[in-house]
Amino acid sequence: MKVSKPQVFQFKQFEVDQANCGMKINTDGVLLGTLIKPDYPETILDIGTGTGVIALMLAQRFPAAKVVAVEIDAHAAETASANFRSSPFADRLSLHARSFQDYLRTGSPVKYDLIVSNPPFFLNSIKNANLRKQTARHTDHNFFSDLLSLTADSLNANGNLSLILPLATVQIAAVNAREAGLFLLNEIEVSSFPSSVPHRKIVTFGLSNSKEASTTSFAIYEREKRYSEQYKEALKDFFTIF
Repeated sequence: MKVSKPQVFQFKQFEVDQANCGMKINTDGVLLGTLIKPDYPETILDIGTGTGVIALMLAQRFPAAKVVAVEIDAHAAETASANFRSSPFADRLSLHARSFQDYLRTGSPVKYDLIVSNPPFFLNSIKNANLRKQTARHTDHNFFSDLLSLTADSLNANGNLSLILPLATVQIAAVNAREAGLFLLNEIEVSSFPSSVPHRKIVTFGLSNSKEASTTSFAIYEREKRYSEQYKEALKDFFTIF
């Protein structure tokens, strides 16, 4: 991944302008986009798309999929829409500039094989003075209640919901998932180094508990300033440096 012009990140098959987005492209988003392993979804929903990078990565990975993105921030929605239009997958990407609650309660015409989100991650913390960063980074308990209950109603029978979360919010999401009738299928523990304590989890839920949940580990670096083979393998189809 490299900067080709100010605020634009160039991937192998698409580019992402992030100038007007409260949260820029980050490791969490790209890991969610590449590490989840759904069974060839045909309908995908990206909640809180931001720059649109996760939606774009999933459109690249799954050529038969239609990808719908939802974004409440008007500036980010405008930027993501432009990123979609300039991509090779423009005919399979669409964006709705509204809250996911409003979209799922009133606007979604289909059920989804895959729903993803890199949600706001500072739960009940002091709000950021920058309103757009506040929207992108902060949430409260109602967010997860809405997210899990509404997505449970919007999944196909064999569909998956995948989230990347800081450890502090994983348990809150898990409780809301159980209340919504969702079951943990697998989790990926993400750490900076193989010996480090995980700082993120990618959790995938579904409507069936037919098998025991699996847990795997993923390290970003093998040592200081050197990416792990896991990381390079995961992102070789996307980042120009690999």
